[in-house]
Amino acid sequence: MAIFKNIEEAQEYFKDDRFATENGASIVEVTEDHAVVKMELVDRHRNAMNNVMGGAIFTLADFAFAVLASNLHKTQVGTDATIHFLSVPKGDVLYAKSVCRKNGRTTIIMDADVTDESGRLIATMTGTAFKIYPKA
Repeated sequence: MAIFKNIEEAQEYFKDDRFATENGASIVEVTEDHAVVKMELVDRHRNAMNNVMGGAIFTLADFAFAVLASNLHKTQVGTDATIHFLSVPKGDVLYAKSVCRKNGRTTIIMDADVTDESGRLIATMTGTAFKIYPKA
């Protein structure tokens, strides 16, 4: 069962996720099955070789992970993430789509794929979140 009733509710919930949002990440879509976020690239996202910084790519993948994890279980905390950088992005927009691989009693395991605007796979991340339940 989804926590957010609609995308506007998800956007409101994440408006104070300042590191992601102040670096240009925004929510495009969120369902029980996946979340899609995007980042419009500007100069601050570039490194000395004028390529997109790995940290910007990781931030976007992590944000997609957080949006979906929060939609599945509102209170949870990421415990680990591994990212594989596969290609140099082209264009001015990156997208990350997260999907849940396991929504267990205490943990959520998800994958997030980052693509550029041509659909080319740029990176893939796998992460785990620990669910936090209110004390009885």
